Amino acid sequence: MRSSMARKGPESSPAERLLAWYDVHARVLPWRARPGEVADPYRVWLSEIMLQQTTVQAVKAYFEKFVGLWPSVEALAAAPLDDVLKAWAGLGYYARARNLHACAREVAARFNGRFPQAEADLRTLPGIGPYTAGAIAAIAFGGRHAAVDGNVERVISRLHAIETPLPDSKPEIRAHAQALVPEERAGDFAQAMMDLGATICTPKSPNCLICPWAGDCRGRSTGLAPSLPRKKAKKQVPTRRGTAFWIERADGAVLLRRRPEKGLLGGMMEVPSTAWADEPAGEPPLKAEWRVLPGKVHHTFTHFHLELDVWRAIALADGEILEDGDYRWTAREDLPGEALPTVMRKVVAHVLGEG
Repeated sequence: MRSSMARKGPESSPAERLLAWYDVHARVLPWRARPGEVADPYRVWLSEIMLQQTTVQAVKAYFEKFVGLWPSVEALAAAPLDDVLKAWAGLGYYARARNLHACAREVAARFNGRFPQAEADLRTLPGIGPYTAGAIAAIAFGGRHAAVDGNVERVISRLHAIETPLPDSKPEIRAHAQALVPEERAGDFAQAMMDLGATICTPKSPNCLICPWAGDCRGRSTGLAPSLPRKKAKKQVPTRRGTAFWIERADGAVLLRRRPEKGLLGGMMEVPSTAWADEPAGEPPLKAEWRVLPGKVHHTFTHFHLELDVWRAIALADGEILEDGDYRWTAREDLPGEALPTVMRKVVAHVLGEG
């Protein structure tokens, strides 16, 4: 909750200066409590899980869809996992969706549908790590905890001119961030830090002239700010290859397969494919007259690039699936509603674009 408590002037603390700036410039976001409102822990948690490794702009529509479908943690806990995965499809990092559902079920079962206030208790829940626990504890419950995401790492690295590369500098950054958190308005302070990094202390061309911490910033005074935070050189990302098998029945239904619950894209539906390896290897799931479509489907995951060839066929009337697996036929018009990850939606687009 905001107030007019933040003092302005040369003797104000860095926290007070940041809060005074936030009172004027805070972003209006669908999950954020408005002035005078008490933050809803469910909406805070849902937004923080969605925002992991995803942009604010991409999350807004998904957040509105989720709270429309499941307005409370109890409602989300009662939803079938497949429905949650379908609603999540396209947002990426699908383990987050599985953990989201598991977390909702634990909150409903262990805590009677109320998120615990203690950071230590929050960290026992699926999908909630140190950052998310700190953010929920601060924003939803006013706990004096630092919420250190990528924006905050950048702000603190510049504020204190920390030249140690990430991730080695994380403990130092977190200690500095925690020291800045005020006794009052910890939730507003956490959101103010995020907004400062997102709108002023940006990765490129930070706008130091209008920053409320310009006078405190060692990175600015030493000229290092634009080069911070430092990061270790990234390892070269390997390329993996595979083959996706698009097969239709005479009625136009398409064969899909559910991926194993554990592992990459766990529990999601897919156009059946071979394993993704250095070179494509594997057999189609059933016998048919296959033809190779021109072009390839490209997709990049966190740790590797993927190239997929796409084979297409019409199922024989007596064709039997040659391997075990969770297969099902899906009408072509129902494909948009399936829990297909982005890479598989690219496969669908590749096939349908081919005609």
